[in-house]
Amino acid sequence: MVREFNVIIEEGEDGYLISEVVELPGCRTQSKTLDELMKRTKEAISLYLKSKKDVEITERFIGVQKLKV
Repeated sequence: MVREFNVIIEEGEDGYLISEVVELPGCRTQSKTLDELMKRTKEAISLYLKSKKDVEITERFIGVQKLKV
């Protein structure tokens, strides 16, 4: 079964890219390149789902909005 997850990507102070899976609390990883980050994020999701057999996603991600103040 294929599932879709929303991933937030940020750049850390040290230049590493950091991904966080919105629907899976604590599911994060980092890498120097975007391609490697996506590979590691898929692996992190897979490991997360295997470690928590009954993962039920109840939140519905709406989006991210950038505001200038």
